[in-house]
Formats: sequence, C-alpha cells, structure tokens
Amino acid sequence: MKRIILLTLLILAKMSYSQTMNTDISETIIALEKKALEKWNQGDPSGYLDLSAEDVTYFDPFLEQRLEGLENLKKYYKPIEGQINISKYEMLNPKVIAMKNMAVLTFTLHSYKADIISIWNCTEVYRLEPNGQWKIVHTHWSSFMKP
Repeated sequence: MKRIILLTLLILAKMSYSQTMNTDISETIIALEKKALEKWNQGDPSGYLDLSAEDVTYFDPFLEQRLEGLENLKKYYKPIEGQINISKYEMLNPKVIAMKNMAVLTFTLHSYKADIISIWNCTEVYRLEPNGQWKIVHTHWSSFMKP
C-alpha cells in the first residue's frame, strides 16, 4: 500500500513539474516573440534576426518558395528596414506546445497602422540551443483570408 501511495505521489509531482516547466517555456517563448514584434513594428527586423537560428527556414505569402538560412533571411529583411511603422498590435490566442528542447508557438496577429488592420496567422518553431537560448528554426506567416 505504501508503494502505491509513494508511486502516486511521484506521478503527481512529475505532472506538476511538467506543467510548471511548460508554463515557464510558454511565457518565455511568448515574451521573446513580443519583443521581436515590438522591434518589427518600428521597422527594425533585428529582433527576429537575433532570434533566428543559422539553419532557420521561412515562409510568407510574398515568397514563392521556402527561404533557407539566416543569411538569406537577413537579405530578405534588408529592404524592409525602416519601412514598417505599426502603431498598435494584438497577439491573439497565443499557444505554445513544448516538449524537451522544441516549442511551437501559434497565434493570430492584428497589426494596426492608422485605420488599416492587417491580420496574420503565424507559426514559429523554436529550438532550445545548447547555450540555453531559444532560437527560431522555422517561421510561417500567412495572411488571414475569409472565404
């Protein structure tokens, strides 16, 4: 009987630790994304470039095919520098699913510039690097279209 109680307590402790760990990871990933978005909204792509891994892959509606590698992402973002000025944004329904050294963040983004709203869906795949930093290894932006 004591073994059953001990086993039950160990399982409950592990579940509680796992939930706490995933909550911490979720908060960290969302905070990293918001920090990058705030820079982006002022025309500064460096927040995303600093978060991206060397082997990052990237999709968005303005590309015909997948972009591969941090150097190519830097080249892609270069003409955008200083061109974006978003007055307000909302990250709606962010959700992080995390497991060991990987985390997937999905959210809908509402960006406001004057009276114009842009709506995007985003998926970011993060990897925990050996140095303890989370890096984006894949990004997928899609514009929100209603049928």
